[in-house]
Amino acid sequence: MTKKLWFQVGVGILLAILIIKYFMEISFIFAPVGIIIKAIILPLLLGGVLYYITEPLQRFLEKRNVPRWGSILIILVGLILLFYLFLSIVGPPVTRQVNNLVENAPTLTRELNEVKDMLLQEKDNLPDELQKSITSAADSLQSIAVKFGKWIVQFLQSFFQAMFLLVLVPFFFIFMLKDHEKFAPIIYNLFSGESREWVKKTLGDIDHVLRSYIQGQFLISAILATMIFIGYMLLGLQYSLLLAIFALFMNLVPFIGPWIAVTPALIIAYLQDPKLVIGVAIVTLVAQQTDSNLITPNVMGKTLDIHPLTVITIILAAGNIAGFIGIIVGVPVYAVGKVIVRNIYERRKEIRRAATKSV
Repeated sequence: MTKKLWFQVGVGILLAILIIKYFMEISFIFAPVGIIIKAIILPLLLGGVLYYITEPLQRFLEKRNVPRWGSILIILVGLILLFYLFLSIVGPPVTRQVNNLVENAPTLTRELNEVKDMLLQEKDNLPDELQKSITSAADSLQSIAVKFGKWIVQFLQSFFQAMFLLVLVPFFFIFMLKDHEKFAPIIYNLFSGESREWVKKTLGDIDHVLRSYIQGQFLISAILATMIFIGYMLLGLQYSLLLAIFALFMNLVPFIGPWIAVTPALIIAYLQDPKLVIGVAIVTLVAQQTDSNLITPNVMGKTLDIHPLTVITIILAAGNIAGFIGIIVGVPVYAVGKVIVRNIYERRKEIRRAATKSV
């Protein structure tokens, strides 16, 4: 019985639960380690994202006999120039729109309250079942709004913490550009024989999944944000650039992100001119259909191969566990775990086939 897979899995789960239980009881011992890890993990993630975004350019340069130090220097200078151009071109209009939004915030709040009061007055004239549905929907929206507000606060806190630790991001980024080929060998050289080859393949699969996801998701978000900005500009929607930048970051969250991004646009469109709501909905629909049928299939392909319902479940669970950062990293973490589990399963099948042949 001890050789059965279900028994081994059960014992493994029980041991994991016991380890977690006793670890939680002595967690105060590891508190300093946890503080250090929290201080390093965000700059490390940002450095990793920058590496995967710029890695194709480094590969392109080195194929044309540019030395490693030269490719790193070109990438750093290019990023600094892009950042400067972004601040020079986008900064002033964004600043104006933010100031305008802050000035008009009391008016917008008052108009939203008027709309809410009107809906509550009209609700009493509707059938009971419809009243219950509206109340339930309002409660759900309020709960989502509260959670989303918490996520935004957590994101801003993490963002400002990252600003204080900004010096670490270039350090990790340059280190990854310089020595990225050395990371995997450090791990798989600890093993030998078939185990070494399995670890090497698994690390390669993880690298492929992360590269495809990060590069694809950022490219998709940039394309969608550009389409949305052009559409909002043609409609004459206020704060179009600010809304497009917000959509750029929200679209990094699969499936749910675009719906979050369109919500403030619909509210501003309704307050500016109710007819604009239809235009905003059409722009969003065109952008999403273009993404679903043309952009994502060609950019992402079958890289993740995760069902949409699974993605939504992961995002909701990760959001409750780790806030906004959890929403961002939940899907890639799941994809990496899926790669590891799949490779373990394939490895076990190979061992069984080898054992069967030897018999």
